[in-house]
Amino acid sequence: MKGLNKVQLIGNLGKDPEIRFTPDGKQVAKFSMAANRTFKNKEGKSIDDTQWFNIEAWSGLAKVIEEHLTQGDQIYIEGRLKTESYEKDGVIKYFTKVVAQEMIMLGSFSSNGDDALDEDDIPF
Repeated sequence: MKGLNKVQLIGNLGKDPEIRFTPDGKQVAKFSMAANRTFKNKEGKSIDDTQWFNIEAWSGLAKVIEEHLTQGDQIYIEGRLKTESYEKDGVIKYFTKVVAQEMIMLGSFSSNGDDALDEDDIPF
């Protein structure tokens, strides 16, 4: 039986995407994303909980991210988890990131004003 590695997130970019190219010319975009939730503790007090995720997108999706996203933008990301490791001072450190496979821009975007719809633009 095949396994399943899928993650879906809605949140806001914590910083502008960093864009790089691999030696063979593939584009990669990296950025952090915050997903918030609110819950009540045992005493009934509302608690805000923010979780941060490192996101990585490749090729065509990286290009769209470069052209349209900036810090604070709200997006939906669908992808897979990938754990990598590195060695520092003789100790192996592990980190997990989300490799984005799909993205939907949510909310309003102020990059050039063309992405927002007026009431007059809605056809019904």
